[in-house]
Amino acid sequence: MSGDQIASFIYLGLFGTVIAGYLLVANRHQMGKMAQQAAMWVFIFLGAIVAVGVWGDIRGTVLPRQSTALDGAVIEVPRAPDGHYYLMLDINETPVRFVVDTGASDMVLTRQDAMRVGVDMDRLVFSGRAMTANGLVETAPVRLDQVALGGVVETDVPAVVNAGPMAESLLGMSYLNRFDRIEITGGELVLTR
Repeated sequence: MSGDQIASFIYLGLFGTVIAGYLLVANRHQMGKMAQQAAMWVFIFLGAIVAVGVWGDIRGTVLPRQSTALDGAVIEVPRAPDGHYYLMLDINETPVRFVVDTGASDMVLTRQDAMRVGVDMDRLVFSGRAMTANGLVETAPVRLDQVALGGVVETDVPAVVNAGPMAESLLGMSYLNRFDRIEITGGELVLTR
């Protein structure tokens, strides 16, 4: 236990003592009811301590994070609880979450993500077609001014916008082929430039 944790624990203990003292003085004529309320607050306090104590253990499951080597050469992505791998890329300086999809040919943006990154939706021409798990969909080709991942910034990156409904944008092979090696090992997707 670090010094900061000990100091926090002491502070919380003193704070709890002050509250308990106030309750004893204010409710000295209703000791049974006060005991019930005190027990409730003790359980709430213990629950908060347990939640803080286990947050470090569950944070990786609840909020998985991608890690990047300092030179941007290696990206490690933990498998999410749903079994997929998700990457956060900055498109035109806007963070966009992608599902890594080696079965997709292109980088495919949802309509919502395309609007967020500044694609002019009124100028799109849905001239392409793509076969998906949900059937045939129309796509519109776009060029993304800037795509950043792991410190590597690329410009004029080709992508498509899907005309149909999609839950997440897809990171397909047109972008993944920029890496020298794609490997899944130990529950992680490892991309190496």
